[in-house]
Amino acid sequence: MMKGVIRVELFKILRQSKTLYALVAIFIIEGFVLVSAYYQGTEIIDLLLANLKDTFEFKGDLLNGNLIIYMILNSLWFHIPLILMIIVSGFLTSEYKDRTIEAVLLQPVSKTKFIGSKYLVSSLFTLLVVFLLAISTFGISYLVFGKGDLVVYLNGLNFYPTEEAFWRLASAFAVGTLSMLFFSLVSLTFAVLFKDATKTWIVSAIFLVCTNLLLKIDFDNSILNRFFYSKLIDSWQYYFYYEIPYEKIYINMSVLFLYCVFVSIAGIIVFKKRDLLP
Repeated sequence: MMKGVIRVELFKILRQSKTLYALVAIFIIEGFVLVSAYYQGTEIIDLLLANLKDTFEFKGDLLNGNLIIYMILNSLWFHIPLILMIIVSGFLTSEYKDRTIEAVLLQPVSKTKFIGSKYLVSSLFTLLVVFLLAISTFGISYLVFGKGDLVVYLNGLNFYPTEEAFWRLASAFAVGTLSMLFFSLVSLTFAVLFKDATKTWIVSAIFLVCTNLLLKIDFDNSILNRFFYSKLIDSWQYYFYYEIPYEKIYINMSVLFLYCVFVSIAGIIVFKKRDLLP
């Protein structure tokens, strides 16, 4: 029965026009960021290497696909989660609006299976979006700008040869996927709580903005600074340290995964206890 519910949810997502619009919007944003990264990249390189150029001679083009991918990584972790939160929350709020949720639950489908399938399908959708984003980002960047050494200023000025830059960037995308998944699941839980699309979108946007602000705040508490959810969403950046803190990355990912599980369980429990009508 659960497999059948999941298939139905997948079918509904694929049939919704807003799913296509979401993918198109993401790639349009990626295109704007790509163009912006190209023009800003030269300025950033000149700024980073201003003092070194007087001492060293640099050969090759440092404004290459690897640098563009890195700049896209830094630019998209606000735009993409915002779109994902709007679309994923709509998987449930649209059911409330159209009152199809009542018709579905008149069938021999439990509330737990229904909402559980929503969380599972939302997770699959998020993974698909990030995968497509990664493939298009790497493909377009390398095709248009080529490969080359990556220069990054993070805890100092670091240079990575093209082969090393590739796996660092790919690993960063993989780790960042968990952050995207967290935001998607949070938005679905907001949809459970508020039921209305507009309210859910506003709260989701506020949550995303506050999360990015909290990321920069020092709580003056070692535990909060280490394990509060907002301190975990940029773990992908550690792959651009000269010495990668693998243990810290694994711990951060494990804790963030537990946050995802907690948010999902909380949403399922609330959904089971609340009335269906908005």
